[in-house]
Amino acid sequence: MLKGKTILVGVTGGIAAYKAADLVSRLVKLGANVKVIMTRSAQEFVAPLTFQTLSKNPVVCDMFAPVKEWRVEHIALAEEADAVVIAPATANIIGKLVSGIADDMLSTTVMATKKPVILCPAMNTNMYENPVVQTNLEVLHHLGYRIVEPGVGMLACGTQGKGRLAEPEEIVETIIDTVAFAHDWEGIRLLVTAGPTREYLDPVRYISNPSSGKMGFAIAQAAKRRGAEVTLVTGPVALPDVPGVTTVHVTSAVEMRSAVLDRFPEQDVVVKAAAVGDFAAKEPAEHKVKKSQSDFLVELKPNPDILKELGEKVTAEQTLVGFCMETQDLTEHAKEKLEQKNLDMIVANDLSKDGVGFAGDTNEVVMFFRNGEQVSLPFASKESIAHEILNKALTLYQTKHGLR
Repeated sequence: MLKGKTILVGVTGGIAAYKAADLVSRLVKLGANVKVIMTRSAQEFVAPLTFQTLSKNPVVCDMFAPVKEWRVEHIALAEEADAVVIAPATANIIGKLVSGIADDMLSTTVMATKKPVILCPAMNTNMYENPVVQTNLEVLHHLGYRIVEPGVGMLACGTQGKGRLAEPEEIVETIIDTVAFAHDWEGIRLLVTAGPTREYLDPVRYISNPSSGKMGFAIAQAAKRRGAEVTLVTGPVALPDVPGVTTVHVTSAVEMRSAVLDRFPEQDVVVKAAAVGDFAAKEPAEHKVKKSQSDFLVELKPNPDILKELGEKVTAEQTLVGFCMETQDLTEHAKEKLEQKNLDMIVANDLSKDGVGFAGDTNEVVMFFRNGEQVSLPFASKESIAHEILNKALTLYQTKHGLR
């Protein structure tokens, strides 16, 4: 994901410096060319050899080290990096950057770069909450620095509170967002639905489907990485929330309908990838039905058709994308739903094929459009297919707004 990207990691003098080693290792595994600059204080916590071994590059520690080949080192590093990440970022380096102080290799390099700078603060809670530090962070954020908020927990000093360095996977995700994808969805508000719904028959039993939510989550994450403001409405799944995505958890089709309709007017694009149950119990039992009962008959009623309701409410400026899962006559059913539900695009997959649709990490879909066009996406990861769906949805959105 980061192949061909050069990431400059600045390590400053805090106990969380040891986590920077994990960060560097993760970036290298993603294909990044990692260069590390350590301040003098950072070297009191972790040896430069650790980062040299992990990054497979020399570690820069001294601004006045002997020159082996002619180049102005801080300028060269500043220019070749695709992004600069400071982890941990102490109160000291944060204060220097605000004041424009450049008195070591790291601060000098940051002053010289025009590339994105990501700060990952880590310090004692009282220091972090100090008004001076908070003001400095606000200034840097206003200047375009990206701030990865510290976590809350037990700190090395024994204090409980905010100040822990964000976990390496969260920092990596921010780096990926920053350099790995074009931000072509910047400024666009997207709502995605994902997962199954559960319709309870009694307090302990329900009817549902095998949807894992992976397709919808992949679309939400891909859009977030491309700069969209994403809201994800999901039924019950075993997936962690996507960092940076506003996630709304629901259980039933009625709850999903309410969550979606409440947010629909403010959205630019909606992608309905959830596998919403078609039926619910007409009268769910108030108490658990005992197995000893001779018969347990359940009368079902249709659930609301959320996608059809959205098609009735969609404006000329909004783009509406639906999904359908079929086991036969895929093209016929997809075109019928495209027309009946007033969609701009529908994504259809054939559940009779191995590795397609529910639960897995792969999919194979056909996209149908109002103008009669259809595009087949061959068997691939759901992440890859998510980006292709977003490419088409973006084209539809831009066409409606005269941007193409």
